[in-house]
Amino acid sequence: MCFYSSRMHFVCLSCRAAWKRTPASQGPARCPQCRAELINAGADLAVPKRRDHAGWRALEAVLRAGLTFHGGCCGTGPGYRPRTPREVRDRLALAARTGLPVKKALAVPDPTFTDRHGAARTPGRGTRSQGRGTRI
Repeated sequence: MCFYSSRMHFVCLSCRAAWKRTPASQGPARCPQCRAELINAGADLAVPKRRDHAGWRALEAVLRAGLTFHGGCCGTGPGYRPRTPREVRDRLALAARTGLPVKKALAVPDPTFTDRHGAARTPGRGTRSQGRGTRI
């Protein structure tokens, strides 16, 4: 049996606040503090604390690129999303280097092992695999 929440996180980036509500609520979602339109970020969002400036900058970059945190059925989540500005910068550099769309580049788990189509590469000959040290 699948369980998926019908309540979504609606985020106001200027106030650094999030509320849970159903998408079918009356009218467009507006921030109760600044009256700006809220962004439907999905049910699987882990909202950063209000004082976590770096987390909110990363979340803003992800949401402005069009990625959301809508999961699927049977425990399938939204996939990888960067949590820090450094991870966002690495993926933006990948997009500039390879020509990937920004939306697709932000969803790549590891930008160092990615081809120009966004598919993960396995380390080949002449590269070291992660987690293994060199033998002397």
